[in-house]
Amino acid sequence: MPLLDFLNFYLVPGIVLGAIYAVGAIGITLVFGILRFAHFAHGDMATSGAFAALALVSAGMAPWTALPLAMAVTAGVAIGVDKAFYDYLKERPKIVTVMASLGVALMLRSVVQVVWGVDPKAYATGIVRPDDYFGLLLRPRELYTLAAVALIVVGLALFLGRTKWGKAMRAMSDNPDLARLSGVDTRKVAMLTWAIVGALCAAAGFLLGINAEVHSMMGWELLLPMFAAAIVGGVGRVGGAVLGGLIVGLAEELSIFILPAQYKAATAFALLLLILLVRPRGLLNGKVL
Repeated sequence: MPLLDFLNFYLVPGIVLGAIYAVGAIGITLVFGILRFAHFAHGDMATSGAFAALALVSAGMAPWTALPLAMAVTAGVAIGVDKAFYDYLKERPKIVTVMASLGVALMLRSVVQVVWGVDPKAYATGIVRPDDYFGLLLRPRELYTLAAVALIVVGLALFLGRTKWGKAMRAMSDNPDLARLSGVDTRKVAMLTWAIVGALCAAAGFLLGINAEVHSMMGWELLLPMFAAAIVGGVGRVGGAVLGGLIVGLAEELSIFILPAQYKAATAFALLLLILLVRPRGLLNGKVL
């Protein structure tokens, strides 16, 4: 196979897909690292964000202009979900909250299906031809996707590393009891965490939708790869989520060399099992599940 064909048909799609997984995986790793439970409604929250952006696009906004507003709306949804369903369970065993998140996932999916139906939709119609960069074929939406992911990751890293509330989130992730004794307002940190997680969900859903299509089951299809990415990189580490996302995305696309295309989603499951057996803390030594 010529090198340019490999780059255009396998490597570039894998990197774009991995970048989208990375955004979703960061949200999963924040929930587990700070709030200490696996959030199974994460994929359907991403679907909600994708359809919030679709509603804004249908109202006349440009897709990329609609993204920040959709992130803000989904951040509000995430905070509302926490207050309505998770907050009063915080003193119960975490498995109760995990099971509650499954119910939240079904509710969010049902709302999307009632409001928008089950048929696939798109932010824009028509064929978009890629631009040729010395033989490398890239569509504008792919470049914008990578730029948006880079902006999100860098912005979040700066927030966590240099701001008061970012340091409070890191302290709560490291030791919740010590953070509480040190004067950290854990309720506000939890609310801020959900706001960020909701915004990341919307971004992941939108980026997947603009590179493919938007449909009510897209979050369910995203859930396993996002969890695999978070665990492969190391749960609780933002850098690990980015690394894991790229690994899972590339592995899915490259698996076509040995597997039929319809089975490439199984690659994420295989990576998940492998990393749990060989290195449960992930590649960057995160928290143990």
